[in-house]
Amino acid sequence: MQVSVRDNNVDQALRALKKKLQREGVFREIKLKQHFEKPSEKKARQKAEAIRRARKLARKKAQREGMM
Repeated sequence: MQVSVRDNNVDQALRALKKKLQREGVFREIKLKQHFEKPSEKKARQKAEAIRRARKLARKKAQREGMM
């Protein structure tokens, strides 16, 4: 991953880097790896995340269909 520093503006480059890392999910992955997660907890978390994603997708789809 690369971020270019323009006009010696390091703060702006740092913000861009943090945004890219956030989008990639690096911070989330680090947080999950800080402690051991039991396989049953991992399975439950992944199932809940999948449900959350499906609901969000359904909401967006319903909103798009309602507008058109």
